[in-house]
This record gives sequence, structure tokens and C-alpha cells, in this order.
Amino acid sequence: MINTYANFRDDVLPRIKRLGYNAVQIMAIQEHSYYASFGYHVTNFFAPSSRFGTPDDLKSLIDKAHKLGILVLMDIVYSHASNNVLDGLNMFDGTDGHYFHTGSRGHHSVWDSRLFNYGSWEVLSYLLSNARWWLEEYKFDGYRFDGVTSMMYIHHGLQVLYTTEFGDSPIS
Repeated sequence: MINTYANFRDDVLPRIKRLGYNAVQIMAIQEHSYYASFGYHVTNFFAPSSRFGTPDDLKSLIDKAHKLGILVLMDIVYSHASNNVLDGLNMFDGTDGHYFHTGSRGHHSVWDSRLFNYGSWEVLSYLLSNARWWLEEYKFDGYRFDGVTSMMYIHHGLQVLYTTEFGDSPIS
């Protein structure tokens, strides 16, 4: 069963409080293309995932957490986005590089996703306005940023860290 915002609010938050925790990190909040991506193939950065309930259900979850003295951190994905053309930012304006790097630099080969061009003022403005929107609209207390190494290094941190399943040569 996939848990809902309401189930998490009613059944899980009281248990978290009872166990003495004061914060929770929630992942897969942004709308994403398929469940197996664990929420990391984001298709709509300004929409909570409809898989778990309504936007008001998410707001209610966060309000209940705050009433219990629990901070709510959002696992936010700015390291990459869905490769999908029909339901995401990829090719949004018909070009390869509106939000992302063009060519191979704009594709993450291991994650099968698109890589943002942080050198673009418009991309930075889009992502920063999105971060602010989640804080203001849903009252999240902070973030855990996914894939920071991939954001910092052109080789995405994979060149030395990972090897293929059947050999010892690094993935480049």
C-alpha cells in the first residue's frame, strides 16, 4: 500500500512524537513521473504528488506535525529532472536547453534524467522561487537537497565511486 498524507498525519506522526523525535524528512513530495523513481524524476516542481492525496491533505499533515512540535523537512530535487517530454520541463519550449544543459552535458546517464543549467539566471530564479514557494505555501521548515554531488561536479561524483556490476572499471 502507498501511504497517504492523511494516513501519515493520523497514524505515523503520533508514533514519531511518542518515540521522541522532533523532525521528519519527507521524500517524493514533488509530482513525479513514476513511483519506482522514489520521487526523483520530478515532472512538476510546483505540485505536490497526487499519489498521496490532495494539496490540502499535505498542508494538514504539516500543520499537525507543527502542533506536535515536529519540524518537517522536504527532500527536494534540484539536481535533475524527468527526461519526459510530455509531462515535464524537458523540451518545454521545443528546445533542448531551456532549463537544462544542451547535448550530453544535459543528460545524467545513470539516472536517465536531465541536468539543470545552473549558469542560467532564469534557471536559478525558477529553482529559488520554487524553494520559497514550498516554504510559504506549505510551511515546510527546511530542505534536504538530493544529489548535491551531481550538482557540484560534471562527473556527478560517479567517476571514482561506482563500478560496473560485472567489472572494476569506473562509470564515466
